[in-house]
Amino acid sequence: MQARAVILNAPHDLAISSLSVTEPGADDVVVQTIWSGISTGTERLLYTGRMPTFPGMGYPLVPGYESVGRVIRGGGGVAEGATVFVPGANCFGPIRGLFGATASHLVVPGSRVVPIDDTLGDRGILLALAATAQHTMAPPNAMPDLIVGHGVLGRLVARLVIAHGGPAPTVWELNPGRASGAEGYQVVSPSADSRRDYRCICDVSGDAAIIDSLIGRLAPAGEIVLAGFYSERMSFAFPPAFMKEARIRVAAQWQKQDLDTVCAMIASGALGLDGLITHRAGADEAPQAYRTAFEDPACLKMTLDWRAFA
Repeated sequence: MQARAVILNAPHDLAISSLSVTEPGADDVVVQTIWSGISTGTERLLYTGRMPTFPGMGYPLVPGYESVGRVIRGGGGVAEGATVFVPGANCFGPIRGLFGATASHLVVPGSRVVPIDDTLGDRGILLALAATAQHTMAPPNAMPDLIVGHGVLGRLVARLVIAHGGPAPTVWELNPGRASGAEGYQVVSPSADSRRDYRCICDVSGDAAIIDSLIGRLAPAGEIVLAGFYSERMSFAFPPAFMKEARIRVAAQWQKQDLDTVCAMIASGALGLDGLITHRAGADEAPQAYRTAFEDPACLKMTLDWRAFA
């Protein structure tokens, strides 16, 4: 079987090419992709060549962990015809799959895909980010009262805090063009915020130099959750952190329970995904779509439409 796929041959060298797809096993499903998302975090680092050493890293590669498609061959307990979310694939032989789901057809273990409601449409590609946002919330402080960054991930963290019944968080955003779109919380510039008693600060900015300024905004024994992806080495001044008895936690890859939680919240209406996808393009326009996603500050989230390759 052949698939059309986005391939990063090298940094800044992205194309749509035909690839051979691995033959499916008894427990695999074959998915015909309908939509996929472009990540402005990890995929930007892959595109620019700034991705730190990471398992599976290397070129050429097929990126992507935000795809929605239709199962055209069932397996592993997933029926043919189901609409599923695909959080990554590794089905292109010698071409690396990091994270491997930005292609017209995918072969994936049935246990890996998540059946979703058709009514989600292309918003289904947001499940990975929603699960990532959910994963930031853990004891002891659980839900943040300050979120740094009002991109899609920051908005999802804020929406989840409110959906879980927490007090409306404050969100910092430096770009005035991204200050709009808040749903039940306030977006401000850091310079307009005088608070220095935040119990839990969730940073989704990806700014490796931000920790010192955030420590100064913590309450005693407060926590900083690093939820972005940071390409540079991170460090901080010890004395202010010592005096605050600050905690610093890295929120790593989301887990199945995070995905289960957000799927249930979406199904119940507690968590909404509207207003987060701002740009759409056909998959054949991928090279320009990636540039728009990475370079246009008005682009919160770009989706690729694969239906022309059905």
